Amino acid sequence: MVEALILHEDPRSGNCYKIKLTAALLGLPLATRAYDITKGETRTPEFLATVNANGRIPVLQIGEGAPENGGARFLPESNAACWYLAHDSALIPAERFAQADMLRWMFFEQYNHEPNVATLRYWLSILGEANLAEQQRALVPAKRAGGEAALALMNDHLATHDFFCGAAPTLADIALFPYTHVAEEGGFGLGDYPHILAWISRMQALPGFVPMD
Repeated sequence: MVEALILHEDPRSGNCYKIKLTAALLGLPLATRAYDITKGETRTPEFLATVNANGRIPVLQIGEGAPENGGARFLPESNAACWYLAHDSALIPAERFAQADMLRWMFFEQYNHEPNVATLRYWLSILGEANLAEQQRALVPAKRAGGEAALALMNDHLATHDFFCGAAPTLADIALFPYTHVAEEGGFGLGDYPHILAWISRMQALPGFVPMD
């Protein structure tokens, strides 16, 4: 019997989309429960007590019912959830170095890419520039420079690679795709990165691909 999979998400989140894309490419059924992070819906006492004490999404729920009875388990952090879903699949390379290289790109996404590219998208397209605090406004130039550096590094790598770790997509591509393909919503010009654009097209042509909500 296949365990029920439920994604606690905000559909606008690229981190949530990573998990949906992983499930879709693997043909795994995935139910969703939506929250609006701008309204504090992941900070309620019920959410903190039952889904994620850290008050953040995405969270992948595995199974249903009380955990002590072998029921629901909750896995926060997008890349951890993608790893769980992709276990023993072609999305995780079998060879040791290739697997470590995949993890390298997933760490790069979380430390160099997402804090800049995703943050500017959230600030400018979801919160709205007029609603930014003075401290956020002051950080915009540094975030833009960091995002451009991350995109340039990716573009250079993709000049000689179809995907980030070899000739086929892995979790590295799934981790980097969501916020990259909507980077223009944060003010980044993807036309400056032709190899990224070609890679985006390759990702969108994968069997089972689903677009971001």
